[in-house]
Amino acid sequence: MCGIVGYIGQQDSKEILLRGLEKLEYRGYDSAGIAAINEKGVHIFKEKGRIAVLRESVDASVVATTGIGHTRWATHGVPSRVNAHPHQSTSGRFTLVHNGVIENYSILKREYLQNVTLLSDTDTEVVVQVIETFVNKGLEVEEAFRQTLSILKGSYAIGLIDEQNPDLIYVAKNKSPLLVGLGDGSFNVIASDAMAMLQVTDQFVELMDKEMVFVSRESVTIKNLKGEVIERAPYKAELDASDIEKGTYPHYMLKEIDEQPLVTRKIIQKYQDENGSLTIDSNIISAVNDADRIYIVAAGTSYHAGLLGKQFIESWTKIPVEVHVASEFSYNMPILSANPLFIFITQSGETADSRAVLVQVKELGYKALTITNVQGSTLSREADYTLLLHAGPEIAVASTKAYTAQLSVLAILAAVAGQGKGLNLEFDLVKELGIVANAMEVLCDQKEEMEAIAREYLSTTRNCFFIGRTVDYYVGLEGALKLKEISYIQAEGFAGGELKHGTIALIENGTPIIALATQEHVNLSIRGNVKEVVARGANPCIITMKGLEEEDDRFVLPPVHEALSPLVSVIPLQLISYYAALHRGCDVDKPRNLAKSVTVE
Repeated sequence: MCGIVGYIGQQDSKEILLRGLEKLEYRGYDSAGIAAINEKGVHIFKEKGRIAVLRESVDASVVATTGIGHTRWATHGVPSRVNAHPHQSTSGRFTLVHNGVIENYSILKREYLQNVTLLSDTDTEVVVQVIETFVNKGLEVEEAFRQTLSILKGSYAIGLIDEQNPDLIYVAKNKSPLLVGLGDGSFNVIASDAMAMLQVTDQFVELMDKEMVFVSRESVTIKNLKGEVIERAPYKAELDASDIEKGTYPHYMLKEIDEQPLVTRKIIQKYQDENGSLTIDSNIISAVNDADRIYIVAAGTSYHAGLLGKQFIESWTKIPVEVHVASEFSYNMPILSANPLFIFITQSGETADSRAVLVQVKELGYKALTITNVQGSTLSREADYTLLLHAGPEIAVASTKAYTAQLSVLAILAAVAGQGKGLNLEFDLVKELGIVANAMEVLCDQKEEMEAIAREYLSTTRNCFFIGRTVDYYVGLEGALKLKEISYIQAEGFAGGELKHGTIALIENGTPIIALATQEHVNLSIRGNVKEVVARGANPCIITMKGLEEEDDRFVLPPVHEALSPLVSVIPLQLISYYAALHRGCDVDKPRNLAKSVTVE
């Protein structure tokens, strides 16, 4: 959600900024802009819509070696050119880009900006106007910047340039992600995500909350809000630039679906010791096995992975597990057990709702484990322990490979923790995950069949229901989320037995019902539910496991261990959703109103 880039160096900044913003398109946005500063002043270009629209508006004759850029996802004010970033102070001296939400912006307006006319509806413009107000009162720019930061409440990542000092970018963060990228001594950069600036550097410095940074061509100085200088070594971004390109694929989502077999095999490799046995840091296993209850906290797709993680952990360790939606938990914390462990599941490691819970958990003194795809992300840094997904960059807004990676890592965690308690699995998890990877490959090669299903069931429908029992119900929730977020079809997942408790009233002639039947002990039950909806006119699509198939089933999955069936049964749902969106002319990778990394509450 939203993205920031900045460059100060020897080259013309415009193309570097635009290419950086293009790398951040996956985060979700509705407008974009850049500001470039040279001896003639600040040149601002911003537009509602895609980066491609912004490119057309940029004046190629402007040459400027310092600049900042932004992709906006509307929070305060509608998507528009006026509300797009960058924003300027009244005099035009200061220009600012900002991610996050300033919770007290209306208070700041009343206290500091009574005589200032604001041009936009954003909380961001308030920040840059307050900075100028402090400078007009006689403060030096650094002190005005520091004082402004000290009164902001909420989340922010900020890049600021001063027309009177084009040789410096002022930077700050609190809760929202922001990095400084180090050049070769002749340039430096800033970015919300390392991917944005891999084009020029792989050396980055992490910024912590409530730090301000002063970035010149030759140096980077980090200070806390007391003005004390902080030294911090850079790290190398372990990203292959080719990983964030589509290659021959028409969409990132399709590429990432196809990467799932590779990711599953990579996870097996990463979590094996030299003897081929699954292994996880002993401190993490101790934390799991010492807990009297585990609380999984997540949002969206990661929440659905958590529901299946509960199944793995409870079945294989006998430790009770609760799964909570992060945005609710933060405001409605349940009565906690005496010795809990919190597990945060997040693709980006920057999910604001989950971080709010983590802050509360740490204040209470409880242990936390983050399962994430991004090493060095905020939730990874601030938790006691981290398990990485090793899925590689996931660019499409609709999560696919991160979801199955989460399931694989949760299964491995549960199995190793169970072994630590003397509860060994009755099957070889390494072998069975290998079979899963092979089955994934088979499914990924059946795209034509998945496209045919999408055409048959979803070409004109306005809604679709997913049903299943036990783990199939959880996979159905994820399948429904995939379908609605990229095709805009009204889609819902339900436990099969709940249909008769109200939902069946929504069934009309031709209503598509996608039913999962991969579990032998509930196979007959879910098929009975299918008969109930068929009797009311529904159009059923039964997806089942080899060995459980019946004559009228629409698709049969290759056989895998029943406990691991969610890793394969979700892939047809991902592909069906992809083709449904494609047939309807939707923007598959960047669905409307959605962001990849939800970095504001």
